Amino acid sequence: LINYPCPLNINFLWNYGFLLGIIFFIQIITSVFLASRYTPDVSYAYYSIQHILRGLWSGWCFRYMHATGAPLVFLLTYLHILRGLNYSYMYLPLSWISGLILFMIFIVTAFVGYVLPWGQMSYWGATVITNLLSSIPVAVIWICGGYTVSDPTIKRFFVLHFILPFIGLCIVFIHIFFLHLHGSTNPLGYDTALKIPFYPNLLSLDVKGFNNVIILFLIQSLFGIIPLSHPDNAIVVNTYVTPSQIVPEWHFLPFYAMLKTVPSKPAGLVIVLLSLQLLFLLAEQRSLTTIIQFKMIFGARDYSVPIIWFMCAFYALL
Repeated sequence: LINYPCPLNINFLWNYGFLLGIIFFIQIITSVFLASRYTPDVSYAYYSIQHILRGLWSGWCFRYMHATGAPLVFLLTYLHILRGLNYSYMYLPLSWISGLILFMIFIVTAFVGYVLPWGQMSYWGATVITNLLSSIPVAVIWICGGYTVSDPTIKRFFVLHFILPFIGLCIVFIHIFFLHLHGSTNPLGYDTALKIPFYPNLLSLDVKGFNNVIILFLIQSLFGIIPLSHPDNAIVVNTYVTPSQIVPEWHFLPFYAMLKTVPSKPAGLVIVLLSLQLLFLLAEQRSLTTIIQFKMIFGARDYSVPIIWFMCAFYALL
């Protein structure tokens, strides 16, 4: 890794992958501490979270670091994907596909993790999402362990939330392997002879970005500058009272908007899956040789960049 050749002209946009890996590792570490004190039972899940916050030494710190890390992971993931859409997806298809698989693992992990605190929004959010699968025979029973979100559901979600990050960690190493197999891209294209070792120049660039992000991460975790959680999720579950508005976390809003736009639940689910499949299909948009790729990069970006930013604006408006 120290002698890994990197293009001379890469900038801070290439920091997001490194920062994402660090925050993801912090999430895994904090999850191990939280899991040792969490009780996956509908009668005790909410109160075990309160015990972590109020009864354990520095339990609140680990809880809020974990809660802050989840949206930060998605923020860095979206920025990393956006940079890949601009520069990398047609040149590093294996890295692109492995990264998208990791993104889908993040989505599932974040969703099942949102259910575990067993607050009002956790329960009703899980109810809404699992009911989307009601058009598939026995899917709800297989996932929830019954016809509704109940005790077997929270136990299964806890197991998934604990196991999936370690599976994602394995895919991270595969993602890095494919990246080092072909080499990093740069703002001017794919192939360049102007390369320098990763250490010390580019490592210092990553460390500088890490210092900025970790300061913001700790400020948010310790002081809660920006409210990230819905206030209804601080209330214990009441299955007889539906919240006035059931809204997901901000990183799920594009997918939630697709589901709400289409009246049919099966059609909405298909549209969400197709939107993810579209990202996988972008890996096929690549040229035949490295030389052609480098020469056609400007021509390709003439139409790709406006389309990419149109897609981003469309998701933001949703």
